[in-house]
Amino acid sequence: MTNSSVTYGFAATLTAKAGRGDDLIALLLSGLEAGNPATSEHCLVYLVSRSPSNPDVAHVIEGWTSEEDHHRIFATDAAQAIVAGFAELLEGESVSTDLTPVGGKARF
Repeated sequence: MTNSSVTYGFAATLTAKAGRGDDLIALLLSGLEAGNPATSEHCLVYLVSRSPSNPDVAHVIEGWTSEEDHHRIFATDAAQAIVAGFAELLEGESVSTDLTPVGGKARF
């Protein structure tokens, strides 16, 4: 595991088709399975959340050692397989933004 700090962040809000929120959450959490993007030593934060008012809305916050590491890892076949899975689940476009972390804490 790298001792690097988070220098690049990413946040997204995704809305599943009606009744498919559990499937969306499962797909997002699959990123934590062996060989998938969130298990990379360069991914230091991977938080999946659900909207308390709408179970079909999910949020993901990621923290990476660098923007380059994020893009490199997401170009892999494993990451692209997860991304492809969103096509059948999402209602409309997801809303995402790049972040410049300035401090904080992630502990699970």
